[in-house]
Amino acid sequence: MANTPQAKKRIRRNAARTIVNGNRVGRIRTFVKKCESALASGDKTAATAALAQVQPELMRGVAKGVYHKNTASRKFSRLTKAVAALA
Repeated sequence: MANTPQAKKRIRRNAARTIVNGNRVGRIRTFVKKCESALASGDKTAATAALAQVQPELMRGVAKGVYHKNTASRKFSRLTKAVAALA
């Protein structure tokens, strides 16, 4: 149990940041799922448009510290390859 005022403050702060960061990750997942569903349907124009929305969201996640840079790059690279593979 936290004894110092600073430790208690860190517990409150961490709880608040966990909520905010969870919302950020959920927002990114939503954009990725939109892209993946467009890929599954085989619609290249929709997949390309969704991919254009995914990239800035992933990079924003990196800037905010919820994703590692390489993780975001890997996810974007895999989605880009899948969109390019559509005929």
